[in-house]
Amino acid sequence: MPDTPLLDTVKFPADMRGFDIAQLKQLAQEVRAETIDAVSVTGGHLGAGLGVVELTTALHHVFETPKDILIWDVGHQCYPHKILTGRRDRIRTLRQPGGLSGFTKRSESDYDPFGAAHASTSISAALGFAAARDQRGEKNKVVAVIGDGSMSAGMAYEAMNNAAEATNGQLMVILNDNDMSIAPPVGGMSAYLAGLVSGGAYQNVRRLGRSVAQHLPRPFRNAAKKAEEYARGMVTGGTLFEELGFYYVGPIDGHDMENLVPILKKAAAIEDRPVLVHVVTQKGKGYAPAESSADKLHAVVKFDVISGKQDKSVSNAPSYTKVFGTELIKHAKIDPSIVAITAAMPSGTGLDLFGQAFPERTYDVGIAEQHAVTFAAGLAADG
Repeated sequence: MPDTPLLDTVKFPADMRGFDIAQLKQLAQEVRAETIDAVSVTGGHLGAGLGVVELTTALHHVFETPKDILIWDVGHQCYPHKILTGRRDRIRTLRQPGGLSGFTKRSESDYDPFGAAHASTSISAALGFAAARDQRGEKNKVVAVIGDGSMSAGMAYEAMNNAAEATNGQLMVILNDNDMSIAPPVGGMSAYLAGLVSGGAYQNVRRLGRSVAQHLPRPFRNAAKKAEEYARGMVTGGTLFEELGFYYVGPIDGHDMENLVPILKKAAAIEDRPVLVHVVTQKGKGYAPAESSADKLHAVVKFDVISGKQDKSVSNAPSYTKVFGTELIKHAKIDPSIVAITAAMPSGTGLDLFGQAFPERTYDVGIAEQHAVTFAAGLAADG
């Protein structure tokens, strides 16, 4: 069991709201250690949760959950959230019979206001919560955390397009930009977000800010660092989100608690229009085997914490996905009209094998299920 003296004092988020930044940093490290240890016992989704440890800690510190609504997209990011919301004593029952769900689940906790697994539903749901709040004349805050590939789905943009008209109160979307879904990201949105972070304007602002800050007294250095987080968003653009009616803040380092907490507090005070906070995180953060893995240990079975080696039992029976992929290849060799579509899960569906055999007949559309089905219908309608 990891050593967690500060986490041991936190049963619910209210217990950490008086913490200072140093304590929040320590708490985040203890939550990360607890997450790693728990998943090593149960198996489950690991990389995505490790990437949002600081963000989860900061959100529960800044917002008055569960009165303030916090919705997680692709609910496999929620293990740290469960640890901080009264379920730590059951965290080693994740995905076990009678145990905790591997996703958010309304019947499990008041801190899970909306159930989610896959994908891209959080902004629509959050908008519903915000509109319901407005109907009742209440003032609580609503936050949707979307990422791990979910921004590649059209439903997210349908909700954003409607957001400015459907609510007249606070609504925050956290874009958890970790440049990963289950497989490496595909499509124009991934390239757009990568361009924001890696573009020349962004890098120039960072270099200028650092050079100026080096010549300032220490208190002013901290102020300059925070100002740079806001200013670079103005330089890099955020144009797409601004055009959809959102006030864009970012991109900011999702592991830098000193910046993350004050920016979330200020963004939460914006009520004249929805706000999108673009947070850049590293999937698998803080656990070397996950950081070095191609899929950032997205999903694992039981494993050794020290080595990261997974306890994969050897079976004589082939996996269902391998049977499916192999059989599909046999048919495709005979019938050239067969193509394959995956929504960012080639390995999870056996279509990675098909893609290796027929790369020109394989389409990965990102986590965009409704597009995948209609795209398939178009292909089928034309033979």
